[in-house]
Amino acid sequence: MKLKELIAKCKVVRIHGNDSVEVKNITSDSREVESGSLFIAVEGINTDGHDYIAKAIEQDVLVVIYDKPMFEEYFSRVTYVQVEDSSLALAQIASMWFGNPSEHLKLVGVTGTNGKTTVATLLYDMFKELGYATGLLSTVANYVNNEKYATTHTTLDPISLNSLLSKMVDKGCEYAFMEVSSHAIHQNRVYGLSFVGGIFTNLSQDHLDYHKNMMEYRDVKKSFFDTLNDDSFALVNADDKNGEFMLQNTKAMKKFYSIKGMADFKARIFEKHFDGTEIEINNKDLIVQFVGDFNVYNILAVYGAAVLLGQNEEEILKVLSILKPVSGRFETLRSSSGITVIIDYAHTPDALTNVLQSIHGVLNQEGEIITVVGTGGNRDRTKRPIMAREAVRMSSKVVLTSDNPRFEEPQEIINDMVAGLDYKQKLTTLTIVDRREAIKVAITMAKPGDVVLIAGKGHEDYQDVRGVKHHFDDKEEVEKIFKVLD
Repeated sequence: MKLKELIAKCKVVRIHGNDSVEVKNITSDSREVESGSLFIAVEGINTDGHDYIAKAIEQDVLVVIYDKPMFEEYFSRVTYVQVEDSSLALAQIASMWFGNPSEHLKLVGVTGTNGKTTVATLLYDMFKELGYATGLLSTVANYVNNEKYATTHTTLDPISLNSLLSKMVDKGCEYAFMEVSSHAIHQNRVYGLSFVGGIFTNLSQDHLDYHKNMMEYRDVKKSFFDTLNDDSFALVNADDKNGEFMLQNTKAMKKFYSIKGMADFKARIFEKHFDGTEIEINNKDLIVQFVGDFNVYNILAVYGAAVLLGQNEEEILKVLSILKPVSGRFETLRSSSGITVIIDYAHTPDALTNVLQSIHGVLNQEGEIITVVGTGGNRDRTKRPIMAREAVRMSSKVVLTSDNPRFEEPQEIINDMVAGLDYKQKLTTLTIVDRREAIKVAITMAKPGDVVLIAGKGHEDYQDVRGVKHHFDDKEEVEKIFKVLD
């Protein structure tokens, strides 16, 4: 594709060279540069692409896009394009390179602290069940119809993202559902994509290692809704205090869902069990295979979005009754002796509280809760003592352990958690660095009728230790222990 076509939507400051050159491929990674490449230098969190422009030129780059004026000399064989913002240019060029695929899909973005994966995945499952070719972009996996692609981030970089959206178009997908993280919004990874709808689940403390404070985190989420056009819908959780705030400047059609008050999509909860919940949605009764109030909110968001996308309400309810939980999200395992283990991805204080409340709601004081939990390394440290306090407050016993320590010492992370506990709380708390041993001890302590919650990693099948991912799967560990015990 010709350079001038690729940069047609970019805010160009100046061009030095030929804007009619034929570009063979695009990249923001200097290691992928080859003859005929267009290299976009973007300043990231840890590295700055501008530092690799010289390397790209050595590798026979054709075009360099940048936003920091920094050239003292130009190579005649290279075309240099200075833009106002490289991250915006990357998103615009990536979309143009792949033929603006989001414009050929009914793309719905899901944002919020908790519930993004469940809502996006259930929408994908529902629309497949309704007979549509559908795509999914999520934390757990990316799908182009039934074909699975590995995922590295909640929301991919613009080139990978548009590449997958393009594959969806090529495979005849009509709908696509994607998680939209605050990082992705802030870094313009979803800039310029055409969304037919946006969903807001909730907002609670997370990512304060990245965002300056909760206000900035909230404002970044809101900015996603600010970009929706008047042909789209914005569906928000009315029971979250930030729901209304998200809609202040959106042009989209505003819709609400709620359990507590009046809303466009309203649910009531009747009976709670570990294998499902009896509910009512807009005066229609149904049983869903999900547990906990937080999951009823997720189900409501899915129902509302499907209605807003024009699907038949009776058909939506039928499909909701057969949908199953997402891997690692309140996933229930039972031993023959009557011990229940729940594996959940809860890695924020609010998510942990929601899961524990849901377990209490089903147990109804019949049986104890033993919680195994840790927090990730090189992430928001302020949530560590809060998560420990919540775990102890709502559990009979707690085992603090390692999560993904990354480049921190696991014991130091646990010490940060323990710092949130008083003397009495520490008496009901064990600290075991080895996660495998922690899970084994927790299950061994449990009696028939008790529930063991293993929180934090959910679907993940690895532990990230000093940059190396070692195989580790909470579910596999539980199944091994059950075999020995049974």
